[in-house]
This record gives sequence, structure tokens and C-alpha cells, in this order.
Amino acid sequence: MNDGGHAHHHTGHRSANRKRLALTLLLAGGYMVAEIVGGLISNSLALLADAAHMLSDVAALGLSLFGVWIAERTATPRRTYGFYRTEILAALINGATLIAISIYIFGEAYHRWQQPPPVMGALMMWIALGGFIVNLLGLWILHGGREESLNVRGAWLHVLTDTLGSIGAVVAGGLIWLFGLNWIDPAISALIGLLVVYSAWRLVAESVSVLMENAPRGIDVDELHRVMAETPGVVEVHDLHVWTITSGLDCLSAHVVKADGIHHGDLLKRLRTIVRERFGIDHMTIQVEPEDFDERRPRV
Repeated sequence: MNDGGHAHHHTGHRSANRKRLALTLLLAGGYMVAEIVGGLISNSLALLADAAHMLSDVAALGLSLFGVWIAERTATPRRTYGFYRTEILAALINGATLIAISIYIFGEAYHRWQQPPPVMGALMMWIALGGFIVNLLGLWILHGGREESLNVRGAWLHVLTDTLGSIGAVVAGGLIWLFGLNWIDPAISALIGLLVVYSAWRLVAESVSVLMENAPRGIDVDELHRVMAETPGVVEVHDLHVWTITSGLDCLSAHVVKADGIHHGDLLKRLRTIVRERFGIDHMTIQVEPEDFDERRPRV
């Protein structure tokens, strides 16, 4: 049974998240060009790595926007849950892209470590500083939606790691400018790659968990089973399943055997209230069965 108010709440969140993603996309796309040009002119791998990451930000933000748009489409007879899972797919692709980018950065850093090329440190530093400011704005814009949506969290992580990369590029540019330490450039690039992998791994793991229909984080299924089974009038709880459709949309299905003399409607209302208030699950299907019910017995 779905709650209309709850559905409207999710729709409102998606509308706000769409605006956040669109604004951040404009910022990232605008400055990405400056970083690519600056990286080529200054011959800085760290700056080009940061620009490549910003390019991935643009792609990730675009993918996240697409995921939000698709998720708002109404359900069909063939897709009874609608298109909510596209947001999770977008988050998974974003995480996998981050890891792929980091592998490329590691390879380039290794080659440059062997023979560090000359780098224009001052230009590199100032361009990276501008990227840092743009990324801070992006983090601020996306901050409000990162706890509501795994999709937005994926985009936020992209911008966060890019922010850390910009810090590294600013530091590297300053050291090269002041002391001529060209080896700092590939070293900082490798550090950026490690930060990217670290931030992406959890995103990938959570996305896969949702797609595998694991129990949502923060919900103890054993405790949920115990609470339902100890509800007055309940004899047994079986076939209990809890999963996530998309971020913030957890579902439950269960079969509950009721004691003789217990009113079906009263017990169902009691169980729904307990599950909603104790575990935060609004979308649930609970089949209440009498003690003598046998699914294997043919129905007349």
C-alpha cells in the first residue's frame, strides 16, 4: 500500500535535486574548458587530471540529471515500480567511472615519475585555484540532496574528489613555481587517484547492494522480524523481505499468521503502524493468514 503524501514528498525532493544538479553542471562545464586549456599550456598532469575529473563531473552530473528525469516517469503495466532504479544505475556508473579515471591517472603518473617534464607552476596554481572555488560552490549546491539520494551523493562525491584534486594541484603548482620540484606533479596526481578510488568504492558497493535487493542500511531485519512476531495477536511471521527501490524508498513484504479470534483489519493496522514508526518503512505489503491456512491446499 502506498502513501500519496509520501510519494509527493519524494517528487518534491527530486525536483529540488534536479535544480541542484543542473546548476552544478553549468558551473563544472564552464570551468572544465579553462582547466583543459590551462593544463595543456602549463604541461601539468595534475591539472589535466583535475580537468579530466571535472570532465567526469560533467558526465556524472548529466547522467544524474537523466536518472532523476527518468525516475519521475509514471509506472507502466510492464514496469510496475516505475523507473526509480535508473537513479541507482546512474550512481553505479558514476562510481565505476571514477575508478576507471583513477587507473588512468596512476598510469600517467608512473610514466611522468620516471622522467618529470617541466611544468609552468604559477599558471597551474592559479587555474587550479579557480577550479577549487568552482568545486566549493558545487559542493554547497549539492549538499542538501546528498543524504536524500544515492544518485545525488554520487554526483557530490565526484565534485568532492575533484575539490581535493584542485587542492593538490594548487599545492603542486606552488611548490613547482617556488622550488622547481617537477616530480611533485605526478606525485600529487597519484594521490588524487587514491582519493578518487576511496570515495568511489562505497558508492559502487551501495549501488550494487540496492540492485541485489539487500536489506537497507540501518534496518536490522532480525529485530524487525522479532518486533512483528511479538505483536499481540501474531502467531508467526514468515517470508519477510525488506529491500530498497531507490534512495529513501524502502519496501517490505511479509506473511503473518494471526491467532484465532483476532480481527484481521485491527492486526494489519497495528503491524503497519509499528513498522512505519519503528523502522521508517512506508511501502509495505503484509498478508495476514489464519492459523489453519495452508497455501499448498487447493482452493475450491
